[in-house]
Amino acid sequence: MPELPEVETTVRGLRPVLEGARVVSLELRRPDLRRPFPDDLRQVMTGATITSLGRRAKYGLINTDRDQAMIFHLGMSGRWRVDPQELLPHDHLVIETDAGRRVALNDPRRFGSVDLWPSSDIGSFPAFIGLGPEPLGPELTAAGLKQALHGRRASIKLMLLDQRIVAGLGNIYVCEALYLARISPKRAAGRISLARLERLVEAIRAVLLSAIEAGGSSLRDYARPDGELGYFSKQFAVYGREGQPCACGGTVQRYAEGGRSTFWCPTCQRG
Repeated sequence: MPELPEVETTVRGLRPVLEGARVVSLELRRPDLRRPFPDDLRQVMTGATITSLGRRAKYGLINTDRDQAMIFHLGMSGRWRVDPQELLPHDHLVIETDAGRRVALNDPRRFGSVDLWPSSDIGSFPAFIGLGPEPLGPELTAAGLKQALHGRRASIKLMLLDQRIVAGLGNIYVCEALYLARISPKRAAGRISLARLERLVEAIRAVLLSAIEAGGSSLRDYARPDGELGYFSKQFAVYGREGQPCACGGTVQRYAEGGRSTFWCPTCQRG
């Protein structure tokens, strides 16, 4: 599933194509993805000027001058294609602009979604209510994380995947951040010191920024809007490397928790 770096990469790839452009047509080539497209999507978007693009957690935001944002989620296999020469069977939504540009939302497995919501009240969008701080923003601090984790006996790995604690973090990047911070993913979240949490916040930002710089991680279906694959997977320190040597001389191990695989090095992640 595309995670925060993949969505951020997608938004950055769409921004020079869509920002400031007027939508001359929006074509829906099927009635739904994971759920039906909004009934008024075509009416609201056609003729609107796209004022900005952004991201909240794992959602992309396309804001317009009509105080309406088109909110998209890439699901399991979604990606946007910029200026495709021909449309493919799984290009389910197509936008054309007054500059002659075209973008297509391609989603073979149709687990993605598209919604409309007032831009001026974006925080009340149901999926955004109760979300924790953005990991790349100033709102995420070690002190705030310490308070949110106070008394929690669950593992730090599971707590970081809880979107109410930190918004947008997924399995891959939590594994990598915990490794970089040298914190055991099994450690009770409420028992981690403030000093270690400061190290963890820095590691989260470093891992996410490195992944964005690399264009995200292409594991199955994900590709950037320009068609290029993300290559951060080539930089994985622990994720997907069970049985392989760690840089410290230990061996990467894997265990299952909460329905997900956790990759870590017991030798250097003792904190």
